[in-house]
Amino acid sequence: MDLLNVIGSRPLELPEQYRNMTPEELEERVREIKEKLGNKLYIPGHHYQKDEVIQFADATGDSLKLAQLSADNRDAEHIVFCGVHFMAETADILTKKDQKVYLPDMRAGCSMADMADIYQTERAWGKLIEMFGETILPLTYVNSTAAIKSFVGEHGGATVTSSNAEKMVRWAFEQKERLLFLPDQHLGRNTAFNIGIGLDEMAIWNPLKDELEFEGPIEKVKVILWKGHCSVHENFTVENIHQVRETYPDMKIIVHPECRREVVALSDLAGSTNYIIEAINASPPGSAWAIGTEMNLVKRIIQEHPDKHILSLNPHMCPCLTMNRIDLPHLVWCLDSIEQGEGHNVIEVDEVVAENARKALNRMLEQS
Repeated sequence: MDLLNVIGSRPLELPEQYRNMTPEELEERVREIKEKLGNKLYIPGHHYQKDEVIQFADATGDSLKLAQLSADNRDAEHIVFCGVHFMAETADILTKKDQKVYLPDMRAGCSMADMADIYQTERAWGKLIEMFGETILPLTYVNSTAAIKSFVGEHGGATVTSSNAEKMVRWAFEQKERLLFLPDQHLGRNTAFNIGIGLDEMAIWNPLKDELEFEGPIEKVKVILWKGHCSVHENFTVENIHQVRETYPDMKIIVHPECRREVVALSDLAGSTNYIIEAINASPPGSAWAIGTEMNLVKRIIQEHPDKHILSLNPHMCPCLTMNRIDLPHLVWCLDSIEQGEGHNVIEVDEVVAENARKALNRMLEQS
């Protein structure tokens, strides 16, 4: 799998000329290249991107939606994915062979996706099969590497999104007695709890210790949660909720299901990024909201709803640091390389890996 365009083992460095350009010069350059390439260029932008980048996106959304839109765009020869590495991988898996997918900055990874690598997963799977026999089906959040999606597809499992996780967990239990949920323990726990699985029926697989964490007879285990998390959403706390309740008693709290179980339990609403956006859009003028998700998106929602009182559940939150590595200088550098026929930072998933990853994605899409 071609994960990085590198010199030796280091990602290509942003040339100094792009660091020295003014924001106005950078913006003008993006407009010039977009006009020149026309339909041959497609720029999908994830909800968590900076405004300086999102202004040039041809479509905005979550990772799967953007990958699907990229696959549906048959005219685009160059797809510059403004997101993180696993998102660009998914786009490459779903698009045609004659389409190229680029990531403006190869350092834009996802800490959650990186918490489950293929070597850890294969070791864990072997040990879990020894413990539980052939009773386990693997599911992986789309926020995972192509290699993990491929592993899950090869073993009969599927991907899930935060929007369809409950449906997919129910589907998994129709196939097998137990499930392994990768790589976000919080989404897995919240989803399983919502469909009636007890917290005392959920175990944790610790990949660093290579062991199952569970108190009680293991035959009681129904869900095995990979010990991973989103570094953004895990920072919303019960204390944040208590502070909002005390300061703004009438304010509704809405959070992403990647938050901890206790945070979700104390919130008024929980759902995917799209669910959060639609809930705010549908709320009446004058309504008050505390939102527990990534700060760039929260700020954008605040700007779009001046008639509502909206704040971040945690006012001290930072934006997603890896997502924020995609900035205007890197975007212009990437677009320049395409215009010049060089095209660096291409994301290319090995076809064997891609084939099994598509199985996992298609099993999910068949249930939609």
